[in-house]
Amino acid sequence: MSISTNAPPVGRRVLLGGIGALGMPFIRNAAAAEPIRIGMIYAKTGQIADQAEYLAQGTTMALEQRNNTILGRPAELIWLDEPSPQAAQQNAERLVGEYKVAGLIGGSLSSFALAISAVAKRAKVPFIASNAAVADLTGKSCNRFTFRLQPPTLVHARALAPYVMSYGKKWYFLTASYAFGQDIRRSFMELLKEGGGTVAGADEVPLNTPDYSSFILKIRQAKPDAIVGGISGNDLTTFLKQWNELGMKGKIPFTEISVGDTDLWGVGPEAATGTFTKVWYYDNPNNSAEDRAFAAAYQAKHKRPAADKAWMGWFGMKTLLESIEAAGTTDSAAVVSALEHWHAPDGQVRYREWDHQMTRRLLIAEVKPTIPDKWNYFDIKATLPASDADVQKAFGTREEIGCTMEAS
Repeated sequence: MSISTNAPPVGRRVLLGGIGALGMPFIRNAAAAEPIRIGMIYAKTGQIADQAEYLAQGTTMALEQRNNTILGRPAELIWLDEPSPQAAQQNAERLVGEYKVAGLIGGSLSSFALAISAVAKRAKVPFIASNAAVADLTGKSCNRFTFRLQPPTLVHARALAPYVMSYGKKWYFLTASYAFGQDIRRSFMELLKEGGGTVAGADEVPLNTPDYSSFILKIRQAKPDAIVGGISGNDLTTFLKQWNELGMKGKIPFTEISVGDTDLWGVGPEAATGTFTKVWYYDNPNNSAEDRAFAAAYQAKHKRPAADKAWMGWFGMKTLLESIEAAGTTDSAAVVSALEHWHAPDGQVRYREWDHQMTRRLLIAEVKPTIPDKWNYFDIKATLPASDADVQKAFGTREEIGCTMEAS
């Protein structure tokens, strides 16, 4: 059973999940066992809300696929908003203190995830960060109770940089003025310097920027070989629409890491352009049988393909639920230990024990020259790193990452 709340009194909860075969909501018997609760913190408003909706849908599906039960007990998701880092922290504290959740999942943006992670550390509650890419989350700000699914910025940058270099070595940076954008700028500038390139220009833009025309004019005047973007959600959608409206589509290649399907779906086929990294794509012919089954189940339920963020919410929640079951208890220390030993069926995808970063391959995705329908935007050009050894190298060593985990 799922619960959504915008912080009303406890007695006024709105039930979202637990829809039975006859379409009627499942009402928990008051005499039944006390439910196990999982706290879900994803944005309901703001520039990342479109992505967050899919993250929440995937997260909810993971629990529904277990018949809304954990350890033989009824289970509930409680969804609170994250309109700002401060609010994300406050809602995480409420989930822990008021609702006594057994775990947390969320962090639509890196700044939100860092705020939630600090609460998880203090409260000693397992936290799965599904979408945040900022390096510090599993680097200098790592902690025993935080696990991260999304590869950090530098891993994405190392995968994408050779493709950007193929366009030339004069890059223009357009990045958001918060942790995610700043991390992208720093990582790609280091790689550009190593490759002997030059910076054509660099702008930081605030969240929810409505007009990019001044930035686009600066880019056009600078004449870079490529643009390295670091804007997400609705901001990326807005930029690409205006890029097309000002006649720039096809003139200068646009690149960015960790693009969301919803970002491009919002742009539309006429304006969509770019080369990106992605964690997952529903139409990737190399998807595992488990991933294909998820995509089919999502399509059947929502009547549209699964966005990458839906998969990320589902997969992150799946690892938490499976670890609670493996632990046989909701005791935090036991669940953390189970998460440290969790791995996918192929044995390669797992959380590293020493920094709790999930290691996995990335996709290099390019917008199709001709988009066949309103969903299928990408050609998958590569899956990187190519070998298992290269995966571990790309994610960095203890010394490079800088994570010092506190004792359990």
